Amino acid sequence: MSKIRVLVGSPVYQKPEILECFLKSLKNLNRRTISIDYFFIDDNSDESSSKLIAEFERDDAQVTVVLGEKQGRYLCDDDFHHWDDDIILKVAKYKNAIIDYTIENNYDYLFFVDSDLVLHPDLIEHLKDANKDIVSEIFWSQWGKDRPLEPNVWLFDEYDLVPKILYEDLNETEKNSRRNRFLEQLRIPGLYEVGGLGAVTLIHKAALMKGVNFKTIKNLTIHGEDRFFCIRAAVLGIDLFVDTYYPAYHIYREKDLDGVQDYINSFREELALPRKFKEHGNKLTLSMIVKNEEKRYLLRLLKGLKGHIDEAVIIDDGSTDNTIQLCQDILQGIPLHIIKNEHSMFANEVELRKKQWKETIKTNPDWILNLDADEILEVSFWDNVQNLINQKDYDLYCFRLYDMWDETHYREDEYWNAHSVYRPFLLRYQPEVKYLWKEAPQHCGRFPANIVSFPTALSEFRVKHMGWATQEDRHVKYKRYKQLDPDAIYGIMDQYESILDKNPNLFKWEND
Repeated sequence: MSKIRVLVGSPVYQKPEILECFLKSLKNLNRRTISIDYFFIDDNSDESSSKLIAEFERDDAQVTVVLGEKQGRYLCDDDFHHWDDDIILKVAKYKNAIIDYTIENNYDYLFFVDSDLVLHPDLIEHLKDANKDIVSEIFWSQWGKDRPLEPNVWLFDEYDLVPKILYEDLNETEKNSRRNRFLEQLRIPGLYEVGGLGAVTLIHKAALMKGVNFKTIKNLTIHGEDRFFCIRAAVLGIDLFVDTYYPAYHIYREKDLDGVQDYINSFREELALPRKFKEHGNKLTLSMIVKNEEKRYLLRLLKGLKGHIDEAVIIDDGSTDNTIQLCQDILQGIPLHIIKNEHSMFANEVELRKKQWKETIKTNPDWILNLDADEILEVSFWDNVQNLINQKDYDLYCFRLYDMWDETHYREDEYWNAHSVYRPFLLRYQPEVKYLWKEAPQHCGRFPANIVSFPTALSEFRVKHMGWATQEDRHVKYKRYKQLDPDAIYGIMDQYESILDKNPNLFKWEND
């Protein structure tokens, strides 16, 4: 199979110490399913930087270097980076030239990246698998010395980080609350729609052919070529996304050079571990937590996966009904490990999840399918599951989870949009990895937190989450969250309150 062709493009005006880190990270980019060529526009005033660009080579890669105009001066100090209009217009022209080159040479993707960034080796492979026309990777910077760390993405206008609907009038307290929730969300590995992005962006050729570019828009006084790009994309009907699985490292100031090695070390240890995989004969192990599921969705779930799984590990978190007997009846014929908790551990979910994980890996699984008892995978997943697990490229599959509000409709609004994010469900177990958890008593995640560094594929198979599908279920969960997290420390208070909305926004589930 021919590899997908990616052009890495970057206009470069950079100090040599920073540029050297950037170029080293480009050389380390993995190319399992892609080929990478490079296009640099050398606008450096420092000859040492120009020499680094001229000497950049990588096996089997074409490296094109074009001399820039080398006019104007881009000033950086310990506080800000100073951009004037002439510099912005010049950079926009450079980027458009790279777009033209990409189209003329028929590349599948263009990856724009600023020359003061250091990247995770799997980044482009991962962004490609997001299957989006335009997607950036997140990084965090202190744009001013007195400002907090902030992201390279935003929601509205020049740099508005407050989620809202058109013409919504918010007081400062609500603005701050929403801004903080948005920033907290970006710290969670996932894929999120945004209104603006830049600096480390993968663009599919389909978007380029539609006409996205960095030309100024003459009736806007908004500042920055990335903003013209994003506005034009929105007008063309192209959605913008940010991925937060592999954050880049930004060398915004020279002092940030001190953190480069720590960033590299954060993934080098995992990359150096011997990765194990089989391309055939993999065992699929179900891992699940249950409690009083006899009259809910467990029967449907187990019948759907019967004949497809090879083993099951089930933690019973204090059931008082016939849940355990139901599991034993349906899963006859495969190794079944049921671990009974004398008392429920759900109030400290991270300890419950750790126990689930520990008991599951005792069985030496190849692949772990981690489902809750009210989560139903669509039928087409089971038709394709052997292809997913019997391959060498990926160790983690993420699916979209839909919160069903009845049997045939899912909810979608400001607080109920779980399906906009891909979540980990299917994992190849790597026994040499030291697994780490998000230490939170609620909303800790079903898998260890550091699995996001695994080679990951975003799959279009969907999961129905039936846990909200009846009014009775919603009342039970509302009371549970109000009891376990009364101050919404681990969740969002407005979302908790919206559970009992009388007229939620619902969409019909379209069968696969």
